[in-house]
Amino acid sequence: MYSSQEVPVKIIHDLDAIETPFEKSVLLIGNFDGVHRGHQQLLAQGALFAAADHAPLVLLTFDPHPLSILRPERAPEKLSTISEKASLLENFGVSVLIVAKTTPDLLAIQAEQFIEFICRKCNPTHIVEGATFRFGKNRRGTPELLAQLGHHHNYQACIIDPVRLQIDNDQTTPISSSVIRRLISSGHVGRAALCLGRPYTICGTVVSGAGRGKNLGFPTANLGHVDQLIPADGVYAGAAILTDGSRHLAGISIGTTPTFGGDERKIEAHLVDYQGTISRETIRVEFGMWIRKQKKFPSANELKQQIAKDIQAIRQHGLQPPFDDFPSQSGPLAQE
Repeated sequence: MYSSQEVPVKIIHDLDAIETPFEKSVLLIGNFDGVHRGHQQLLAQGALFAAADHAPLVLLTFDPHPLSILRPERAPEKLSTISEKASLLENFGVSVLIVAKTTPDLLAIQAEQFIEFICRKCNPTHIVEGATFRFGKNRRGTPELLAQLGHHHNYQACIIDPVRLQIDNDQTTPISSSVIRRLISSGHVGRAALCLGRPYTICGTVVSGAGRGKNLGFPTANLGHVDQLIPADGVYAGAAILTDGSRHLAGISIGTTPTFGGDERKIEAHLVDYQGTISRETIRVEFGMWIRKQKKFPSANELKQQIAKDIQAIRQHGLQPPFDDFPSQSGPLAQE
């Protein structure tokens, strides 16, 4: 990862909070959910411009997602929270993250007026965007319009082609947050990690559970208050990162505990060989590889035996860079 700084990203909540305009900047605009490999290519180009122009690299994002206002039924679940997004962006040289509050008024601004307003606040020397970038009311603004407006506002538009990978067929696919959501929702967290450039991670607070894992000899940390996309039901190999920064091999179970007749979807992480106590703290869970689907077992003892086999598979996976099981015939996509 590219990093040009050691100080944390400065977060500005809302555009109106910018009382003194930037002297100059290199600007990127978009949701950047997940900060995936496609985003990283834009950030790398922006960082090069920022270094050459001796200007801060500034990213303008929106919260909530515009579809939450325009088409709530189609609003996507988050891949990253604002705090995680800021942490990831810092690794790529971003100095300032502007989080614009998404409102009907903001979405009603015409494309030309939107760019004029942004330029008054940020004074960009360059604006770096992807080929699918759209802006302004009804998404009328295009990369071509962005470039034309640059002549009036003294910036250069740089449009980057999408990063493509061959994911699960014979054709290459442009990497996008939507593609990554599909992979995560189908359980293919390994493929999602290759698109993200790192393991998919969720953040949650440890909450009280029924204690069944402890009774089986495999105590778990139960995650609640997760405001991100949760992967498909199943058992995964991965890691848990505690508030002290320590990282531990983990088996992660997502589902409704069918053996015990539960109907509430839960996220449970068993930290392999961990002897401490985890209670009421916020932890991060990384997904490395899908192990198996959820299954109802005839007895708790048979479930215990299966968990022991799962732990063996998780140990074999280890704290390795993420990989996937394709072209295996036993993974989640093979069941669709």
